[in-house]
Amino acid sequence: MYTKKIYFSGGSFYELQEVFSRVNGVISTTAGYIDSDMPEPSYDSVLDGKSGAAFGIEVEFDPKKIDISMLMDILFSVINPYVKDKQGDCEGHMYRSGVYYVQDEDEPMVAYHMNFIHNRQKALAVTEANITINDPNSDPVGARRCYATAGYLKNFTAADVEHQHYLKKHPEMKTRIDFALLKKLEVIE
Repeated sequence: MYTKKIYFSGGSFYELQEVFSRVNGVISTTAGYIDSDMPEPSYDSVLDGKSGAAFGIEVEFDPKKIDISMLMDILFSVINPYVKDKQGDCEGHMYRSGVYYVQDEDEPMVAYHMNFIHNRQKALAVTEANITINDPNSDPVGARRCYATAGYLKNFTAADVEHQHYLKKHPEMKTRIDFALLKKLEVIE
């Protein structure tokens, strides 16, 4: 079976892994560290900011069942790309929002979707404030900036076994994501 991979960051990698492990068409997910400045970063080196890495996940999927755009739709339904380095109680550069691809053929789809995410917030701000934009290169008054980034993956290191599928092992742990609602909306199984 032909599969592809995409990498996401934004808040708790425990929550992201739980969401994407339940998506139809996703083959596997791995929690880990994205774009570290040091080889083989550990959970502690990411948490204290020394590695420069982001907490994130690797998503292996069947492109015949789900595409990158749909996966990104799910990502941006559970994280807020308009908040810098914060999702729920997770705060700091290691919790930044991002989409990382490994195949050049995926760059146009990722860029297209990110352009939509960036422009959606500007359009909402303009509509809400009844502002006319004369200069397309300037942000309208009141527009919020999109902090989610996208780019080619530099590196990914899988987290230790204790961090894999953490919410399945610890169902009592509280999360900010409403998994029941996602299931009701048929986003996840």
